[in-house]
Amino acid sequence: MARGFHTLDVFTEQPLAGNPLAVVLDCEGLDGDRMQAIAREFNLSETVFVLPPRDAGHSARVRIFTPGRELPFAGHPTIGTACLLAQLRAPDRLAAQDVRIVLEEEVGAVACRVRRREGQALSADFALPRLPERLDRLPPSRAEIAEGLGLAPEEIGFDRHAPSLFSAGAPFLFVPVRSLAAIARARPGVASWTENGGPATYLYTREVAEDGAAYHARMFAGGWGVPEDPATGSAAAAFAGVVSAFDDPADGEHVLRIEQGFEMGRPSRILLGIGIERSALRSASIGGSAVIVSSGALDL
Repeated sequence: MARGFHTLDVFTEQPLAGNPLAVVLDCEGLDGDRMQAIAREFNLSETVFVLPPRDAGHSARVRIFTPGRELPFAGHPTIGTACLLAQLRAPDRLAAQDVRIVLEEEVGAVACRVRRREGQALSADFALPRLPERLDRLPPSRAEIAEGLGLAPEEIGFDRHAPSLFSAGAPFLFVPVRSLAAIARARPGVASWTENGGPATYLYTREVAEDGAAYHARMFAGGWGVPEDPATGSAAAAFAGVVSAFDDPADGEHVLRIEQGFEMGRPSRILLGIGIERSALRSASIGGSAVIVSSGALDL
């Protein structure tokens, strides 16, 4: 059976940058093992499989796989799939107005707003289906983290920021790094905390490469089959919890631009929106652009 697929670059307005994504359409009849095998074949950080929705009012049900495991939620697959489905199903409406796409993910229904502006790439944003939560176990020590990343212990941490564990659907160890120079030297190494399905590692620093960015980040997830990811929306989603915990943002709405993938030659820009009320995180959103790069068919 021929199953259509498309590849996109996400969190970028230009092809051959950002985070590549494969989206396979018409996936009825594929079980999880077959989907995992196809994801390994594409060998991208994530592959999305599109199925009919369980709720007729939604756009599609999706399953998301890295080359090594299934994820209940991920940001760049959500952005890329929403942009693709809006373009394929409602191109005329998209040219005139925003299009709403609702994706059923394992974490819950995710409502996306897709837009096309003249002279710009497709873009989408969505409110988090689940606010980040701080995990109840202690993070590894600074010495252990430094050894696993090839850094010195004194390069871990800045201001009030210390290593922490948060999840908004997928778990991450958040590692504050003192400088751009240090984060550039970091290597995935042997990270003991990733064993047995442990969290991926998200490094971040306030020093940035581009004016207007709030944070510079890298993400290592060797345990998921992704040695390094150019842009990680699920980590940015959980990072809303980090910002709320360590930066003490003022009440109101804030938009932070996170740059990632620069060390890989895949510059990516993620927009993280946070809403603070009475000093607590009440809402968060992820936004970014996507470019359709290729189309084809799988004979499976």
